[in-house]
Amino acid sequence: MQMKRTMMRSDWALVLLGITAVALVPWMVLLVRTLPASTEVRNWQVAWAGLDVLMAAGCAATAALGLRRDPRARLTASATAAVAVLDAWFDITTAQPGAPLVQALACAVAEAGLACACVFLALSKGRAPREEQAGRVRPAGRTPMAGTRDHGE
Repeated sequence: MQMKRTMMRSDWALVLLGITAVALVPWMVLLVRTLPASTEVRNWQVAWAGLDVLMAAGCAATAALGLRRDPRARLTASATAAVAVLDAWFDITTAQPGAPLVQALACAVAEAGLACACVFLALSKGRAPREEQAGRVRPAGRTPMAGTRDHGE
């Protein structure tokens, strides 16, 4: 019964995401038609450095969780991939023509590589727990009894 409720909740969340995607289309059209072509931005350096801080934190969290074989590394890898793509997008779309655009494109190649690596990690099963690597796979739901030794049955 609990499984059915959880599935129903996730179905509603998916329907809500679909509605949101459709609702964003007219909003994007409005933005394209009404936003100015250029603007002056305060705290420009902080905004750009902030994206790199997020990317570094995502890389560090993914590495730390992945090395501990924590499945949550897949989540941090997904988020890090998204940040890398966003950083590349804003690098390219805000660069001035000429050398700044060439530099932005070069950075985007590196960020695309990072995003691809993160997507690979997010979609892979990751590194197997040490028990599985050693060939001592314990059947699902079985744990050794208290006070006994587990010999990798």
